[in-house]
Amino acid sequence: QPNFGASLHILKVEIGGDAQSTDGTEPSHMHYENDENYFRGYEWWLMKEAKKRNPKIKLIGLPWAFPGWIGKGENWPYDYPDITAYYIVSWILGAKQYHDLDIDYVGIWNERAFSSKYIKLLRYTLDKHGLEQVRIIASDRLWEPISFVMMIDSELHGVVDVIGAHYPGTKTVQNAILTGKKLWSSEDYSTFNNDVGAGCWARILNQNYVNGNMTSTIAWNLVASYYEELPFGRCGLMTAQEPWSGHYKVESPIWITAHTTQFTQPGWSYLQVDGHLEGGGSFVALTDGLGNLTIIIETMSHNHSKCIRPPLPNFNVIPQRATFYLRGSFYMVETLQVWHSRLDFESGNSSLFQQLDPLQVWMGRFTLDLNVDEVYTLTTLKTGRKRGCPEPPPPQPFPSIYSDDFNIRNPPFSEAPNFADQTGVFEYFVNASDPGDHVFTLRQVVVQRPITWVSDADQTISVIGNFKWVNITVTCDIYIEKPRDGGVFIAGRVDNGGIYVRDSKGVFFWVFADGTYRVTGDLAGKEILMKGLAGVRDNAWHTLTLNIQGNSASGLLNGYLLWENVTVSKPANGWAALGTRSFEFAQFDNFHVE
Repeated sequence: QPNFGASLHILKVEIGGDAQSTDGTEPSHMHYENDENYFRGYEWWLMKEAKKRNPKIKLIGLPWAFPGWIGKGENWPYDYPDITAYYIVSWILGAKQYHDLDIDYVGIWNERAFSSKYIKLLRYTLDKHGLEQVRIIASDRLWEPISFVMMIDSELHGVVDVIGAHYPGTKTVQNAILTGKKLWSSEDYSTFNNDVGAGCWARILNQNYVNGNMTSTIAWNLVASYYEELPFGRCGLMTAQEPWSGHYKVESPIWITAHTTQFTQPGWSYLQVDGHLEGGGSFVALTDGLGNLTIIIETMSHNHSKCIRPPLPNFNVIPQRATFYLRGSFYMVETLQVWHSRLDFESGNSSLFQQLDPLQVWMGRFTLDLNVDEVYTLTTLKTGRKRGCPEPPPPQPFPSIYSDDFNIRNPPFSEAPNFADQTGVFEYFVNASDPGDHVFTLRQVVVQRPITWVSDADQTISVIGNFKWVNITVTCDIYIEKPRDGGVFIAGRVDNGGIYVRDSKGVFFWVFADGTYRVTGDLAGKEILMKGLAGVRDNAWHTLTLNIQGNSASGLLNGYLLWENVTVSKPANGWAALGTRSFEFAQFDNFHVE
């Protein structure tokens, strides 16, 4: 929302590819070749909510992964570039047709190789479908080789509108500048959202332009709304990781953002000044071309502004007195509004985004005393606002008794709440042929390994609950759909997810279509703790119960003890989970954990 909190200018979303993209999988709009659905996942909802608050917000789509059919079995999206272009353009057309969303920019493949042939074909396909206004960003990785290739390939140069680099450390390269294209830090920040994270964000928001000519900086990620023990916990601009309690926290990076976003807009221009301050720190100046001026100053010290990457070379910042001179049309400016933040690492009492008395400008000059770890915004705009919010509900752990029967006729989302898919996609499903007990279920729907971004597991898995859980009973009705070698599991004390999902350990209770069962200490199924006959078959419902108490586990099938006295040493705690043996259809119902 403009003039409120972070007042964001850009929202960049993942074009879901059914595969792990750091903290979970996001569903594709086309799981299979003959499948199209523009109501999966949360990104459509997120974009619509953003547009409700700020109709002018810019929207960017970027794929991290692709459904397996795109590569016809190869882990590569460029062998059939026409298919990939059709798939991406379908997403953009679906955004408009079903949600009235205009996508402004589209990327290529997050932090992976680009193909010049594909980029040119993407432009051609966009234009063919009347999407000339959609601009292309490449390549969401490093400045090279994209900049060099654009310099020697004039056709590629003609179709790429923005060069986007990730975590550039405020620097660019000569080739990128020589292209004459807009340069963006199209993913940055990714840092724990305490005051050091705020210092990182303040420094790069300015210095990405001052050192690297970048006119946009995009934070990964918007809001930390995923289990904190997944990779990069709390690396969002704010924290909202308890949907069961409603608790959230507006962290300091939100107010650092406001220093820039509340007093500038897309379409404003940076003034070409040397933005380095003599005593360390930086400043930028922007104008709307209509007489408004905004100056943002930061004096972040080295140890209080380290981002997660890249490593930060040493530098010094000292208290200093800085005099600014306004020339040309700005010579007539008489007063500037002042907004101030000071990150206090001694007492922890930071002062964030406070409006100070206006500054008098005398004959085009003014002087400021700058301390260390401060941010100032000086602006002709009078629209800045720091409005409080109602106090959020207090934090609470995940409920210690939790059930979901998935009986919901018109769910608001395609996936059940609180389940965090880590490989595969688990969706609400309506079983029209069922006699009544299992009409509404949760179904794993990815049946071919996607074109992955990281090493997804060979099994599918969705985690849920409190990572600190130790003693736990999980019960779930299960339905194997794949004959012969199909299989499903329920699990407890699951210790890993996200990019590390392949290495997940825990206590896994498996049943297979061939009538056998296994208990393993890992998702990969290599560490076998117990095995035997269960008599489970495919295309029939069965109830599994896993009970873990101290260092002993037992399992029930359809209410009868199947195995017991299995010794479990580690992990000592973790999430509950469910999933399948391979990329296969399977259903789950009446999930219960306590």
